[in-house]
Amino acid sequence: MADTPAEILELAQRFFAAIEAGDVDAVRAGYAPGAVVWHNHDLVEQSVDENLATLAAFIAASRQRSYAVTLRQAFAGGFVQEHVLTAISHAGKAFELPACIVCRVQNGRITRLDEYFDSAQVHALIDGLSRGVQA
Repeated sequence: MADTPAEILELAQRFFAAIEAGDVDAVRAGYAPGAVVWHNHDLVEQSVDENLATLAAFIAASRQRSYAVTLRQAFAGGFVQEHVLTAISHAGKAFELPACIVCRVQNGRITRLDEYFDSAQVHALIDGLSRGVQA
């Protein structure tokens, strides 16, 4: 049975809300077994476990995360989302990362997530958050 556009968009909403909330288990639930995560900056495919380890470190380094979604649109078999991720360090400094995500969806779960962002901006975000943990 094909996922409807409404079901795909609901999955996207739950998935990103889980990241904002720092709920790694709920993020994991959004992924299908064997899902793959790819980033344009290194051209390497990650497993869900590898991706969630990175996410857990990001959550630990930030006291708040939010997505300002500028576009979220379902297509047959997935969705695309453009957003600006804002993370607040433990020291209170805000860092922004504009990104575009393309997700493939099957049976209500993400089977592949491709993330596109400027690597210089992600390094600034990581550096700033790591300093915020020490502050």
